[in-house]
Amino acid sequence: MRGKFITFEGGEGAGKSTQVKILVKRLRDQGLEVVQTREPGGSPGAEALRDLLVKGDATRWSPVSEALMMYASRADHLEKVIRPALDRGAWVVCDRFADSTRAYQGAGGGISPEFIEQIDKAVVGDSQPDLVLIMDMPVEAGLARAKGRGGDEDRFEAKGLAFHERLRQGFLKRAAMAPERYKIIDADQSIELISSDIWSIASTHFPELRGA
Repeated sequence: MRGKFITFEGGEGAGKSTQVKILVKRLRDQGLEVVQTREPGGSPGAEALRDLLVKGDATRWSPVSEALMMYASRADHLEKVIRPALDRGAWVVCDRFADSTRAYQGAGGGISPEFIEQIDKAVVGDSQPDLVLIMDMPVEAGLARAKGRGGDEDRFEAKGLAFHERLRQGFLKRAAMAPERYKIIDADQSIELISSDIWSIASTHFPELRGA
């Protein structure tokens, strides 16, 4: 039986990584095999591309170059990590996936949806997430959080407020297109309330988690 594929999406500073860890632990507590991963990255080849994408000047790459590198990274990630895990029945929880490309390079960077969907069909194909959790919060608050965490992976944070407003709307528009698979989480609340909301959504979406 194929495993389950859950992805977390959202803007900068929305708390995705924290909630990924919480959900992974709770799923493992149910005795499930869970693979925790991330994008860009998640496999050795994809991690090599990550540094090129998330570090350096904001204008280092054009949106088209970014999208092509994201999908090159994603292809390796799918081949080496995600598909093998799903094939053996494991659950995969990923911090960002293809919807980030749709939001960042598409809505934010101005690439046409048709261009991205053509690449997605070729690279991702039938390996689409079963559930997409979009962590949503006001852009300025998210960027302030992101700035506070430090580090040198700040290339996208430096793209400006208007860019981040566009990508936020891109995530919300995507969710509205398929509400049965995309769920919006209010990320501007406590970690405990967010994790409770996520578990409620997950256990409703996946019958095998009910009562867990």
